[in-house]
Amino acid sequence: MRGMGFDVGPGNFAENLTTERITLVSLPVGTYITIGEGLILQVTQIGKECHSGRAIRRQTDKCIMPKEGVFARVIRGGPIKAGDVIEVHSGEVTTD
Repeated sequence: MRGMGFDVGPGNFAENLTTERITLVSLPVGTYITIGEGLILQVTQIGKECHSGRAIRRQTDKCIMPKEGVFARVIRGGPIKAGDVIEVHSGEVTTD
C-alpha cells in the first residue's frame, strides 16, 4: 500500500498484531505460534474474502485481505509487548 502512495502503518487495517521478520502468510493452517512468555496461537485461516464496500478497495480497486490476512485462535492468552520473541512450531504446543 505504501508503494501505491498511501501513508499507512501498523494498525491502519484493524490488525491485532503486526510482526517483523516472519512471513505469516507462508505458515500452514494449524501451525502453532508462541509469543513472549505464554501466549499460544494456532493459525486457522489464511486470507479473507474482500468485500467491494471496503474503504481501501474503493480507493485503490485492490484488496490485500486475500493475500495478507492471517487469522488465529487463542490457545492460551496472556500479555505481550513490542519486542517479544515469536516462535513458530510445526507441532502442537503444550499449555502446561
